[in-house]
Amino acid sequence: MALRCSVAVVLVMLSSAPALSQTQGAGRIKAVTGVAAIVRGGQTSTAMVGAVVYEQDRIATGADGHVGLTLRDDTRLSIGPNSTVDLNRFLYEPATSQFGFVLKVVQGVVAYVSGRIAKLRPDAVRLETPSAIVGVRGTRLVIRVGR
Repeated sequence: MALRCSVAVVLVMLSSAPALSQTQGAGRIKAVTGVAAIVRGGQTSTAMVGAVVYEQDRIATGADGHVGLTLRDDTRLSIGPNSTVDLNRFLYEPATSQFGFVLKVVQGVVAYVSGRIAKLRPDAVRLETPSAIVGVRGTRLVIRVGR
């Protein structure tokens, strides 16, 4: 009976692993200046240092806004003024070799420094703009999207 109970607990833990990674978030805001917001599930909140960002979050800055993010795989993003970016996908599960990162730059300027996902699985990283998709092979770059 104890073995069945142990197996059941392990199965529950394994089936909830993706949910657990989502609850810990994709990363954290490390720096904010000026006006900046996180839009999550239709709700807008002020971006603050230490705030957790999740897959499917939108980060938007005002005319004087800047946001610095560090994601769990050590990817770093610096989002400039009047910018909007969507963190469409973030999957970093090295224990099971599952990786994915899709960032859409809707408008503005974003500096990107690749993290471990780009090193371990370069084809799992995609930076999108309204007119192009960039495949990343471990690098630093700046994307500017005008409206």
